[in-house]
Amino acid sequence: MTDWSIDHIPPMAGKLAVVTGATGGLGFETALALAGAGAEVVLTGRNDAKGSEAIDRICARYPDAIISYEQLDLASLDSVAAFARRFGAMYKSLDLLINNAGVMALPVRQTTADGFEMQFGTNYLGHYALTARLLPLLRRSKAPRVVNLSSLAHRTGMIDFDNLQGTVFYKPMRAYSQSKLAMLIFAIELQRRSDAGGWGIMSNAAHPGYARTDLIANGPGRRGILWQASKILQPLASHSAAAGAMPTLFAATSPDADIASYYGPKRFFEMKGPPSPAKIMPQALDAAVAARLWDVSAALVGVSFDQRAIAA
Repeated sequence: MTDWSIDHIPPMAGKLAVVTGATGGLGFETALALAGAGAEVVLTGRNDAKGSEAIDRICARYPDAIISYEQLDLASLDSVAAFARRFGAMYKSLDLLINNAGVMALPVRQTTADGFEMQFGTNYLGHYALTARLLPLLRRSKAPRVVNLSSLAHRTGMIDFDNLQGTVFYKPMRAYSQSKLAMLIFAIELQRRSDAGGWGIMSNAAHPGYARTDLIANGPGRRGILWQASKILQPLASHSAAAGAMPTLFAATSPDADIASYYGPKRFFEMKGPPSPAKIMPQALDAAVAARLWDVSAALVGVSFDQRAIAA
């Protein structure tokens, strides 16, 4: 793969994209690049003021951008359902879903509106429910893609079915790693299910490496080992949020992207650089775990992909 960059994004005119967590950081840079390539982009987030500001920033860069904002809180299944209903009333199909939003290593265990551990609920379960609810619209597109944001942290993750919600014990990075492993497993299993059911979806995943965003500051905060490590590593090992969005954009738009694949930066142990195929740990490829996680997730969020596929 050559050093792929924003200049390699193919024309996206006529395509409709949804980017979660798009009011800042990686999500904003992803939405900005897609809008610049001509796609119609729906930004989602929890803060309406930030959504309005993000639209203004994108339009200042690309005055002809077709862009809008919709409120979506991945930590609330009611919010996910309400967004899907509104979106379905406005659009008949969806070409690209980028499941980007997330929180990282919250020092104290918190729960979502539905009682899930916050990282597992926001990073993974909310996106599982969102993807299921948007499945009929994705299936009406000619070549739909779904991109899940994972992380280098998936390498140390495990799906602990006896403690999915961190109720037995809670460790911030353990919970984060589990949620990002779940996102990678979800991407791969979604492709398996799409192939088996004839859904026609290309599902893959990406990670940003070490991108300079507010993820750490908004998670563990400016204290602790993660913050200290970031201060030491940042000058050597990090790249900008715009550069961190490149693997996502490659997975979302490149004709060379493959199904059930995983992309990340190719330099400095996948921490920075242009996009390239990324290392997938064996636990992300366990089909039995993936099938069990799929069924557990469907029960937790109360949405069936099979039923939504029939609705399409």
